[in-house]
Amino acid sequence: MRELLLAGARPTHEVVVAAGQNQTGMLAQIVELAAELRVPLKEVAKGKFESMAVTEAPQGVMARAAPLHEHDLEELARPSDGRPPFLLVLDGITDPGNVGAALRTAECAGVTGAVLGKHRAAHITPAAAKAAAGAVEHVPMALVPGIPNALARLAELGVWSVGLDVTAPTSVYDMSVAADAVALVVGSEGRGLSRLARQRCDVVATIPLSGSLSSLNAAAATAIGCFEVARHRQTGD
Repeated sequence: MRELLLAGARPTHEVVVAAGQNQTGMLAQIVELAAELRVPLKEVAKGKFESMAVTEAPQGVMARAAPLHEHDLEELARPSDGRPPFLLVLDGITDPGNVGAALRTAECAGVTGAVLGKHRAAHITPAAAKAAAGAVEHVPMALVPGIPNALARLAELGVWSVGLDVTAPTSVYDMSVAADAVALVVGSEGRGLSRLARQRCDVVATIPLSGSLSSLNAAAATAIGCFEVARHRQTGD
Protein backbone atom coordinates (compact mmCIF):
# COMPACT_ATOMS: atom_id res chain seq x y z
CA MET A 1 0.00 0.00 0.00
CA ARG A 2 2.74 2.46 0.97
CA GLU A 3 4.67 1.61 -2.21
CA LEU A 4 1.53 2.08 -4.30
CA LEU A 5 1.24 5.64 -3.02
CA LEU A 6 4.96 6.41 -3.15
CA ALA A 7 5.52 5.05 -6.67
CA GLY A 8 2.65 6.99 -8.17
CA ALA A 9 2.76 4.74 -11.22
CA ARG A 10 -1.03 4.37 -11.33
CA PRO A 11 -3.89 6.42 -9.90
CA THR A 12 -5.13 5.50 -6.43
CA HIS A 13 -8.85 6.18 -6.17
CA GLU A 14 -9.40 5.57 -2.48
CA VAL A 15 -7.76 4.27 0.71
CA VAL A 16 -10.06 2.35 3.07
CA VAL A 17 -9.17 1.86 6.74
CA ALA A 18 -10.87 -0.42 9.26
CA ALA A 19 -12.26 1.54 12.22
CA GLY A 20 -11.00 1.11 15.76
CA GLN A 21 -7.28 0.82 15.00
CA ASN A 22 -4.41 2.77 16.51
CA GLN A 23 -3.07 4.71 13.56
CA THR A 24 0.61 4.23 14.30
CA GLY A 25 3.60 2.83 12.44
CA MET A 26 3.00 1.84 8.81
CA LEU A 27 -0.72 2.63 9.00
CA ALA A 28 0.05 6.16 10.13
CA GLN A 29 2.49 6.58 7.21
CA ILE A 30 -0.15 5.38 4.73
CA VAL A 31 -2.80 7.74 6.14
CA GLU A 32 -0.34 10.65 6.02
CA LEU A 33 0.71 9.85 2.45
CA ALA A 34 -2.91 9.61 1.34
CA ALA A 35 -3.58 13.05 2.82
CA GLU A 36 -0.47 14.53 1.16
CA LEU A 37 -1.47 13.10 -2.22
CA ARG A 38 -5.12 14.09 -1.76
CA VAL A 39 -6.31 10.50 -2.07
CA PRO A 40 -9.78 10.10 -0.50
CA LEU A 41 -9.61 8.25 2.83
CA LYS A 42 -12.61 6.29 4.12
CA GLU A 43 -12.98 4.64 7.52
CA VAL A 44 -15.46 1.74 7.71
CA ALA A 45 -16.58 -0.70 10.41
CA LYS A 46 -14.37 -3.75 10.85
CA GLY A 47 -17.08 -6.16 9.66
CA LYS A 48 -17.68 -4.21 6.47
CA PHE A 49 -13.94 -3.87 5.92
CA GLU A 50 -13.45 -7.65 6.14
CA SER A 51 -16.28 -8.23 3.67
CA MET A 52 -14.58 -5.83 1.22
CA ALA A 53 -11.15 -7.46 1.51
CA VAL A 54 -9.97 -9.75 -1.29
CA THR A 55 -7.02 -11.25 0.61
CA GLU A 56 -6.70 -13.02 3.93
CA ALA A 57 -5.36 -10.89 6.80
CA PRO A 58 -5.60 -7.52 4.98
CA GLN A 59 -3.99 -5.77 7.99
CA GLY A 60 -6.62 -3.10 8.37
CA VAL A 61 -6.04 -1.05 5.24
CA MET A 62 -6.73 -1.46 1.53
CA ALA A 63 -6.85 0.69 -1.58
CA ARG A 64 -8.79 0.93 -4.82
CA ALA A 65 -6.41 1.73 -7.66
CA ALA A 66 -6.17 1.63 -11.44
CA PRO A 67 -4.90 -1.65 -12.96
CA LEU A 68 -1.19 -2.21 -13.37
CA HIS A 69 0.18 -0.98 -16.68
CA GLU A 70 1.21 -3.78 -19.06
CA HIS A 71 4.47 -3.18 -20.93
CA ASP A 72 5.58 -4.52 -24.31
CA LEU A 73 8.40 -7.05 -24.43
CA GLU A 74 10.32 -4.73 -26.74
CA GLU A 75 10.09 -1.96 -24.17
CA LEU A 76 11.56 -4.18 -21.45
CA ALA A 77 14.43 -5.19 -23.74
CA ARG A 78 15.68 -1.62 -24.05
CA PRO A 79 18.47 -0.29 -21.80
CA SER A 80 17.23 1.27 -18.55
CA ASP A 81 19.07 4.35 -17.26
CA GLY A 82 22.01 3.43 -19.48
CA ARG A 83 22.19 -0.11 -18.10
CA PRO A 84 21.59 -3.26 -20.16
CA PRO A 85 18.23 -4.88 -19.33
CA PHE A 86 18.10 -7.44 -16.52
CA LEU A 87 14.83 -9.34 -16.82
CA LEU A 88 13.12 -12.06 -14.81
CA VAL A 89 11.04 -14.54 -16.82
CA LEU A 90 8.61 -16.75 -14.88
CA ASP A 91 7.84 -19.92 -16.81
CA GLY A 92 4.60 -21.46 -15.55
CA ILE A 93 4.79 -20.63 -11.84
CA THR A 94 1.28 -21.28 -10.51
CA ASP A 95 1.56 -20.26 -6.84
CA PRO A 96 0.68 -16.55 -6.46
CA GLY A 97 2.76 -16.39 -3.28
CA ASN A 98 5.84 -17.59 -5.17
CA VAL A 99 5.17 -15.09 -7.97
CA GLY A 100 4.97 -12.27 -5.46
CA ALA A 101 8.03 -13.40 -3.52
CA ALA A 102 10.01 -13.74 -6.76
CA LEU A 103 9.07 -10.21 -7.82
CA ARG A 104 10.02 -8.83 -4.41
CA THR A 105 13.43 -10.47 -4.62
CA ALA A 106 13.88 -9.39 -8.23
CA GLU A 107 13.18 -5.75 -7.43
CA CYS A 108 15.71 -5.82 -4.58
CA ALA A 109 18.32 -7.36 -6.92
CA GLY A 110 17.88 -4.62 -9.52
CA VAL A 111 15.76 -6.40 -12.12
CA THR A 112 14.53 -3.92 -14.71
CA GLY A 113 11.49 -5.89 -15.88
CA ALA A 114 9.58 -9.15 -15.54
CA VAL A 115 7.89 -11.39 -18.09
CA LEU A 116 4.90 -13.58 -17.19
CA GLY A 117 2.92 -16.00 -19.35
CA LYS A 118 -0.80 -15.50 -19.89
CA HIS A 119 -1.70 -19.17 -19.71
CA ARG A 120 -1.28 -21.91 -17.07
CA ALA A 121 0.48 -19.54 -14.68
CA ALA A 122 -0.31 -17.27 -11.76
CA HIS A 123 -0.74 -13.59 -12.52
CA ILE A 124 -0.71 -10.52 -10.27
CA THR A 125 -3.58 -11.48 -8.01
CA PRO A 126 -4.18 -9.74 -4.66
CA ALA A 127 -2.26 -12.58 -2.97
CA ALA A 128 0.70 -12.15 -5.33
CA ALA A 129 0.68 -8.37 -4.87
CA LYS A 130 0.67 -8.79 -1.10
CA ALA A 131 3.60 -11.24 -1.20
CA ALA A 132 5.48 -8.84 -3.49
CA ALA A 133 5.38 -6.20 -0.72
CA GLY A 134 5.13 -3.29 -3.18
CA ALA A 135 7.47 -4.65 -5.86
CA VAL A 136 4.67 -4.72 -8.44
CA GLU A 137 4.68 -0.92 -8.33
CA HIS A 138 8.36 -0.75 -9.30
CA VAL A 139 8.99 -3.66 -11.69
CA PRO A 140 7.62 -3.13 -15.22
CA MET A 141 5.89 -6.30 -16.41
CA ALA A 142 4.97 -7.82 -19.75
CA LEU A 143 2.27 -10.47 -20.07
CA VAL A 144 3.01 -12.68 -23.09
CA PRO A 145 1.01 -15.43 -24.87
CA GLY A 146 3.88 -17.92 -24.60
CA ILE A 147 7.22 -17.94 -22.80
CA PRO A 148 9.17 -19.86 -25.52
CA ASN A 149 8.15 -17.33 -28.19
CA ALA A 150 9.00 -14.49 -25.82
CA LEU A 151 12.50 -15.94 -25.32
CA ALA A 152 12.95 -16.20 -29.09
CA ARG A 153 11.93 -12.55 -29.44
CA LEU A 154 14.31 -11.51 -26.66
CA ALA A 155 17.14 -13.25 -28.53
CA GLU A 156 16.28 -11.19 -31.62
CA LEU A 157 16.45 -8.08 -29.42
CA GLY A 158 19.93 -8.98 -28.17
CA VAL A 159 18.98 -10.33 -24.73
CA TRP A 160 20.64 -13.53 -23.49
CA SER A 161 18.36 -16.04 -21.74
CA VAL A 162 19.71 -18.02 -18.79
CA GLY A 163 17.45 -20.82 -17.57
CA LEU A 164 17.71 -22.38 -14.11
CA ASP A 165 17.50 -26.18 -14.20
CA VAL A 166 18.64 -28.75 -11.63
CA THR A 167 19.99 -31.05 -14.37
CA ALA A 168 22.15 -28.43 -16.12
CA PRO A 169 25.90 -29.11 -16.39
CA THR A 170 26.90 -25.48 -15.77
CA SER A 171 26.85 -23.78 -12.37
CA VAL A 172 24.92 -20.52 -12.02
CA TYR A 173 28.09 -19.14 -10.41
CA ASP A 174 29.94 -19.58 -13.70
CA MET A 175 27.60 -17.50 -15.88
CA SER A 176 29.51 -15.61 -18.54
CA VAL A 177 26.67 -13.41 -19.84
CA ALA A 178 25.31 -11.97 -16.58
CA ALA A 179 26.81 -8.52 -17.11
CA ASP A 180 25.19 -8.21 -20.56
CA ALA A 181 21.53 -7.82 -21.49
CA VAL A 182 20.15 -10.90 -19.76
CA ALA A 183 16.89 -12.63 -18.82
CA LEU A 184 16.88 -15.10 -15.95
CA VAL A 185 14.28 -17.81 -16.63
CA VAL A 186 12.77 -19.65 -13.65
CA GLY A 187 10.50 -22.66 -14.10
CA SER A 188 7.47 -23.89 -12.20
CA GLU A 189 7.42 -25.36 -8.71
CA GLY A 190 7.06 -28.97 -9.84
CA ARG A 191 8.37 -29.54 -13.34
CA GLY A 192 10.90 -26.72 -13.58
CA LEU A 193 11.50 -25.24 -17.01
CA SER A 194 9.16 -26.34 -19.76
CA ARG A 195 10.81 -28.29 -22.58
CA LEU A 196 10.40 -25.52 -25.16
CA ALA A 197 11.54 -22.77 -22.79
CA ARG A 198 14.66 -24.80 -21.94
CA GLN A 199 15.42 -25.22 -25.64
CA ARG A 200 15.12 -21.46 -26.22
CA CYS A 201 17.54 -20.54 -23.42
CA ASP A 202 21.06 -19.60 -24.53
CA VAL A 203 22.50 -20.92 -21.25
CA VAL A 204 21.04 -23.45 -18.81
CA ALA A 205 22.57 -23.34 -15.34
CA THR A 206 22.09 -25.16 -12.07
CA ILE A 207 22.28 -23.98 -8.47
CA PRO A 208 24.71 -26.39 -6.77
CA LEU A 209 23.11 -28.06 -3.74
CA SER A 210 24.96 -29.73 -0.86
CA GLY A 211 22.09 -31.06 1.26
CA SER A 212 19.85 -34.10 1.03
CA LEU A 213 17.00 -32.38 -0.82
CA SER A 214 17.17 -32.29 -4.60
CA SER A 215 15.68 -28.88 -5.36
CA LEU A 216 14.73 -25.41 -4.14
CA ASN A 217 11.32 -23.83 -4.48
CA ALA A 218 10.83 -21.29 -7.26
CA ALA A 219 11.09 -18.22 -5.03
CA ALA A 220 14.34 -19.39 -3.42
CA ALA A 221 15.86 -20.29 -6.80
CA THR A 222 14.87 -16.86 -8.10
CA ALA A 223 16.60 -15.19 -5.16
CA ILE A 224 19.90 -17.01 -5.71
CA GLY A 225 19.84 -16.52 -9.47
CA CYS A 226 18.91 -12.84 -9.33
CA PHE A 227 21.56 -11.91 -6.81
CA GLU A 228 24.21 -13.89 -8.68
CA VAL A 229 23.39 -11.88 -11.81
CA ALA A 230 23.46 -8.71 -9.69
CA ARG A 231 26.90 -9.63 -8.31
CA HIS A 232 28.30 -10.11 -11.84
CA ARG A 233 26.84 -6.79 -12.94
CA GLN A 234 28.30 -4.94 -9.95
CA THR A 235 31.79 -6.42 -10.33
CA GLY A 236 31.81 -6.59 -14.14
CA ASP A 237 32.96 -10.24 -14.01
